[in-house]
Parts: sequence; C-alpha cells; structure tokens
Amino acid sequence: MNIAPGKTEASGIPFDQVRVDRLMEEAGIDVLFATSKHNTQYLLGGYKFIFFAAMDAIGHSRYLPIVLYEKGGPEHAAYIGNKMEGGEHENHPFWTPTLHAACWGTLDAANLAVEHLQKIGKGAARIGIEPAFLPSDAYSLIRKALPDAKLIDATGMLERMRAVKTEAELEKLRIASELITDSMLATIAWAREGTTKTDIIEQLRREETNRGAHFEYCLLTLGASHNRAASSQTWKQGEVLSIDSGGNYHGYIGDLCRMGILGEPDAELEDLLSEVESVQQAAFSKVKAGTLGGDMIAHAESVLKASKVAAFTDFFAHGMGLITHEAPFLMTNHPVTYEGTYAAKPLEKNMVLSVETTMLHPTRGFIKLEDTVEVTGTGYAMFGDRGRGWNRGGVA
Repeated sequence: MNIAPGKTEASGIPFDQVRVDRLMEEAGIDVLFATSKHNTQYLLGGYKFIFFAAMDAIGHSRYLPIVLYEKGGPEHAAYIGNKMEGGEHENHPFWTPTLHAACWGTLDAANLAVEHLQKIGKGAARIGIEPAFLPSDAYSLIRKALPDAKLIDATGMLERMRAVKTEAELEKLRIASELITDSMLATIAWAREGTTKTDIIEQLRREETNRGAHFEYCLLTLGASHNRAASSQTWKQGEVLSIDSGGNYHGYIGDLCRMGILGEPDAELEDLLSEVESVQQAAFSKVKAGTLGGDMIAHAESVLKASKVAAFTDFFAHGMGLITHEAPFLMTNHPVTYEGTYAAKPLEKNMVLSVETTMLHPTRGFIKLEDTVEVTGTGYAMFGDRGRGWNRGGVA
C-alpha cells in the first residue's frame, strides 16, 4: 500500500544528492537497494524504527527495511517498511514519494521492492545491493523476479557515501562522545575498593542511559589483568582501571577509553600513560584535510617504535560514524579484517577518526587511550576531550 497517495515529487532530500549520484555513477549503479539499518537510516535522514532497534527477528522471519533510490530520479524513491511504520509516517513524514508500510518479513518486503522497480522501469537495471545485509531468501526472490537485472555490490559506494559527515552528523558524534566520556568519568568516581567489574559495567549502563545515550558495550580491566570481560573481580587499592565504552546517540557512535586509579598513580604509572599519550599526540599532529591517511599512521607508528614500551603496545586508527569501523579504512587487518584502502588517499574535511593506543603491560595492566577526532581544514577537533589522565576512583 502507498500511504502517501498523490505524492509524486521528492522534497527535503536528507543527503547530498549530487554527491550520491556521482558515487553511484562511478560504481556503475542505476538504483540503490539499501537494506542495512545504518544505510537505510542514512538515506532516510536519521530515521530508525524503534520497534526493531534491538532485534530484527519476528515470527518466522525478520524486519527488512528497504530504501530504493534511482540515480538522478529522487521522484522514484521508495521506502518499504514494517506495517507499524505507518504511524511513524503520520507523525514525521518520510521524504520518499512512495512508502509501503506493509511488511512483516523479508519476502513481502523484497516482493514490494521488485514491484516498485518494475513500475519505474528499472527491472533490467544495474541494482546496487548490500550482500552482507540481504537475506538469502530475499536475494533469491529478487534474482528470480528480475532475471535481466545486474546485481552489483554497493558496499564500497555506500561506505564512501558515509565517509564525509554532514554538520548534523558531526554534532551527533560530538554529543555521543561527550555523553560517553561524562558517563565513564562518573562511573570511575563512583567505583571504590571491592566494587566488581560486573557492578562497574552496570553502573556505566545507567550513567549512559540517564544521559540520553544508548549503551552498547563496556570493555573493562582491573589491576594487572588484560581480560576485558565482565566478572566478579574486584577493584583493589593502588590498581588501575581501563574503561572502554561504546554507546550511541541517535545511532551515531561514541567510542572512547579512559583510565582510572584507586588511590594515587605512582611514577611508573604516570610515565606509562605519558608514553601512550605521546603516540596519540603524534597521530593527532598529522590529522588534517589533505594529509595522506597512511602518513598519519606511519608517523604515530614511528613514535611508538622508538618508545621503550613498543614491545607491548599497539597503535591503530579507523573511521567511525553510524558503525564502529567505517571509512576511512586506514589499516589492513588491524585489528578488524578489512583492507586499508584509504591509506593512500588524503584525509577529507569532516571525516571522523577513532585514534587508539593500547598497552598490555606485563605487570601494571591494560593502559589505553582512545579518542575521537574530526578532520578539519586546519587540523583536527577532538570530541570528549577530558579525563585523559589518571582519574581517581572512590571520590563520588
């Protein structure tokens, strides 16, 4: 069903149409067939259906949102969603001229998408799909129903689309980082001797939720341990705490790491964290629009290599936004398995990077800083820029 009858023109397109059309042309794509939550959210201007925010499964199938966008033809755009999304449209209308809020599973959604493509004369077009986010039953239906269509992997094109953030996206990423940082610092101050890792993680969940962020995970270490999973281990006087949390604000990720200490840091701990900070600062010094991504990586790695902690310390950086690792991809298989395809390309204004240096000290524990920076024309802007030293526990 089209519950936007009579709407034949697109208005309020929430993305840079000229840029998206250019990227589609370069990728040889006539029509986008987006099915991942992050790309449908992007193409819909930030919208994500709350009912399926935590899990896609329902009944015998799953939720499958689909955004269809024809290159140069926004008047033919369509959103295919769940039957309950009609209410979302009534309150906050989708920009797409066609809306089918009618589905409960993958096959009915895919069938409506096929019918729409045939209706707009694109049954034999070059269709850009997301293989990793298109269920096999839906793929089989599309392949059978559109035998003359050429299905193209649009993953890279969509990654390039999201690589350069809008001002609205930058603001959401900044807020996410601020909320996560404030939550971590409050949690460190709250925790005291005898507090378990599980209790600390649950306290962080409450802190993030109460600030309006959506908690996703917390990787936590105490003392000399390098194990970051929840447990009954307790924090003891003089021990370090490493708290690495990811949460999101309206879908945009905040992912940072800060350090805590129960008591006062000794000279060795001060020195170790300063070594980590030196590598971070080396990376920051090369962050600027126009700098090759690989040059930033190489400079930070050279500073780390010359450090006395190099044998047990690691550095990496990656793009982030709607997902934790996205373009620009700067390093190959380090630690996530993808190619560092952006290492030889210049950083662009409004890209966002996560920069992290991790020390697995043999006796003092897990010592890490992770920061989020925006690439600017003159350098960088840091989000959540506080609490980057030794934060005292048990002081709240």
